[in-house]
Amino acid sequence: MTKISKAVLLAAGRGTRMRELTADLPKPMIKVRGKPILLHIIEGLQAAGIKNFLIIVGYHGDAVRDYFGDGTCFGLQIKYATQVVQDGTGRVVDLARDFVGQSSFLLSYGDILVDPVNYKSIVDLSDEVEAIVSVKQNEDVSKGGAVFVNERMEVTDIREKSQPGETTSAWYNAGVYAFRPSIFDWTAKLQPSPRGEYELTDAIRDLAQSGKKVKAFELSGAWADVRDPEILAQLNQS
Repeated sequence: MTKISKAVLLAAGRGTRMRELTADLPKPMIKVRGKPILLHIIEGLQAAGIKNFLIIVGYHGDAVRDYFGDGTCFGLQIKYATQVVQDGTGRVVDLARDFVGQSSFLLSYGDILVDPVNYKSIVDLSDEVEAIVSVKQNEDVSKGGAVFVNERMEVTDIREKSQPGETTSAWYNAGVYAFRPSIFDWTAKLQPSPRGEYELTDAIRDLAQSGKKVKAFELSGAWADVRDPEILAQLNQS
């Protein structure tokens, strides 16, 4: 069993669907119940034993740096990398290569809120498992990734934003992962997707189909992709 002690958080995007709410802030710094989404994530991971963070910033990255600094005041070590060109999640992960080194790491999108109890399961990586993909049921897979699994909950395929009529899956890619550093071998080989982006999910599919074990982990409790003002309003009412 590998106990993960490093986390990479993706906080480079503006979040255009948030409209004027992200005029001066990146989406992960929008407040939910009085504190930034990113702080909810970091506190949950800290409670699961993670102390070392790399935050990948881009749009209004200074807002993130100014808030978290080097992490000292949170009892953490926080480093930063900047995504200059918004060319997809596969390229973003490459920015973490030096930070990760030979360590396994947790990766989360900076706008995904989960019940923090889930992090404690994801930071434990079994020796025979190469990666973990978190999943939820009863979500609209046309808005994200459909995760296909076998009877042992091992990932066999991931498809981004399925089109109407395509074979689909009950499992939705929930945006929190655990990886061994081998993932970089696969992100390095990525070709642009039909959207013109380098997709992390393509690298995960290639890893799973290479014969390595990629496990799907069903999240328990509340989960939210804070993708638009309507979801934000619901979260702030609850």
